[in-house]
Amino acid sequence: MSGLTVDGLTVHYGGICAVRSVSFAVGSGESVGIIGANGAGKTSTLKAVMGLVPRSGSVRLGDQDLTGVRAKDMVRHGVGYVPEGRHVFAGLSVEKNLLLGAYAHSWRGETRTTLAQVYEMFPVLAQMRGRLAGALSGGQQQMLAIGRALMLRPRLLLLDEPSMGLSPKLIEDILRVLLRLREEGLSLLLVEQNAKLTFGATSTCFVLENGEVALTGSSQQLRHDPRIRRVYLGL
Repeated sequence: MSGLTVDGLTVHYGGICAVRSVSFAVGSGESVGIIGANGAGKTSTLKAVMGLVPRSGSVRLGDQDLTGVRAKDMVRHGVGYVPEGRHVFAGLSVEKNLLLGAYAHSWRGETRTTLAQVYEMFPVLAQMRGRLAGALSGGQQQMLAIGRALMLRPRLLLLDEPSMGLSPKLIEDILRVLLRLREEGLSLLLVEQNAKLTFGATSTCFVLENGEVALTGSSQQLRHDPRIRRVYLGL
């Protein structure tokens, strides 16, 4: 298996256990979603996988043990990360933001090819390549954050709340991009408050409650689960 395998992931903040012995897998080319209420441990789980917070348990990508790998080195193992809140470099141009995403690779023809692919996926970024990232709208900054992560040519892409603060139209645009990445065989792990987006973009989901896995199933199964529909879809 060349995908992600997480076993017994646990995160403590002082005396508080935010994530308790969470285990899951993202197969090669699979898209997996994590849903749950605010404070359920979704972002902490993603940050722990990325090595951004202290963790116990094991994290493997294919045959590589990434448990002890620091966050800044995860990109060299093929893990891309789109953080909550975008965190673009506001004082740099769109194109410089994108090129920074490829810093783990030496400059070569592949980098220019990947840049062209990102511009093809996000035409608005191509139109604004010379504009400062801080001048972009929230939706454009989200596209930039995703494009910057894709410049790494990752094996696995982690996304934290990509729809946050976006209009319904822009959420549809983000969904189309995630579906395209899924069709192209990129492994995705998506944390989202928007359950409809999660179910639409992923093949498998699990529900976190109080830092523990409460339910796991196919996205289609969970979409039609009465409790999920009531709690997370408002139906």
